[in-house]
Amino acid sequence: MKPKYELAQELEAKRGQMAELFKGYPNIPEDDVKTIQAKNLELSDLQDQFNQAVALEGIRDGLKSALPHVERQPAAPPSEAKSVGDMFTSHKTTQGFKGTPHRQFHVEFSDVDVKTLLSTTAGYAAPNNRGPRLVPLAQRRPVVADLIPQDSTTESLIKYMEETTFTNNAAPVAEGATKPEAALAFTERSAAVEKIAVTLPVTDEQLDDVPQLRAIIDNRLMLMIALVEETQLLTGSGTSPQLQGFLTKAGIQVQAKGVDPTPDAVYKAMTKIRWTGFADPTGIIMHPNDWQDVRLLRTQDGVYIWGNPSEMGVERMWGLPVIVTPAITENTALVGDFVLYSHISRRMGVRVDVGWVNDQFLKNQQTIRVEERLALEIYRASAFCTVTGI
Repeated sequence: MKPKYELAQELEAKRGQMAELFKGYPNIPEDDVKTIQAKNLELSDLQDQFNQAVALEGIRDGLKSALPHVERQPAAPPSEAKSVGDMFTSHKTTQGFKGTPHRQFHVEFSDVDVKTLLSTTAGYAAPNNRGPRLVPLAQRRPVVADLIPQDSTTESLIKYMEETTFTNNAAPVAEGATKPEAALAFTERSAAVEKIAVTLPVTDEQLDDVPQLRAIIDNRLMLMIALVEETQLLTGSGTSPQLQGFLTKAGIQVQAKGVDPTPDAVYKAMTKIRWTGFADPTGIIMHPNDWQDVRLLRTQDGVYIWGNPSEMGVERMWGLPVIVTPAITENTALVGDFVLYSHISRRMGVRVDVGWVNDQFLKNQQTIRVEERLALEIYRASAFCTVTGI
């Protein structure tokens, strides 16, 4: 695997290429659209490699810190003191009388230690130093935003124009006849930039005594922000201060699974997007339990359709990448053209601030605050479709 810094450079370069292709948006040639879709998949794969590299470096650093403790060999355990009973049974006199008819014999001990035995169970326990590794509480990995194009903005309200009337009266016309008149109308739409934030009070002593704790706190608070952001992208109500999520967007299409196999229902949702939304789906979002049912589909002969159990298998359906996350409601899948008809505008990236609240300064306390500001624009609701009843 490539080093983290090389993967970071490649990510930056590919994002720049994507940005260049989007300069002419929304008037993007069809060839560029296909290029964007391909590069988006490459970018998603590269992001996964980068995340793996970061995780591996974290494991490596943890092992380096713990190595002195791991390599130190424990001293040989001292020989255990024998009790009087053990000494009796192992004494040569006792061994010599085994199997004889004698009913009586005696054994003498010249070196019996009758002092109380001091053992680790009732005496002084040996000190055991705790290693530096911290095992965080299990959390899902935010992945939904990877499907959506995004960039920065300086606006607090993202405005765009939507064509709401398209009357096509074009027709064959006889010589000298009046030409038919078409009609177009446009409506201004907007998406508000909203804030997601979290705070954590901590004492100065805690930060001073455990230097690495500050980085741990920052990372966990940023994860909290990312988890809430992902939930907002899917199910935000659209009423400030919440984002307008995909699943609550008015006009989004619905395809009931009914008696269809899940892949069939997903394909029918894709057809609705192409036929009614006049868009081309670019991704699918599914709950892990729902994807499990797809991954385990078998033929009547018992052959797994999505690949042999010895293989990891591809997380794709009908050629589209499947984002598997518990962030989406179980029994519901979301299919859509995320590339062309959705966008994230980030007014402020994740920011970490430290300050004093009320009388914290007097108490040697401080508050760490993490926040971000962003907007989600869903340009065409009919370019998205939920599959229900999975």
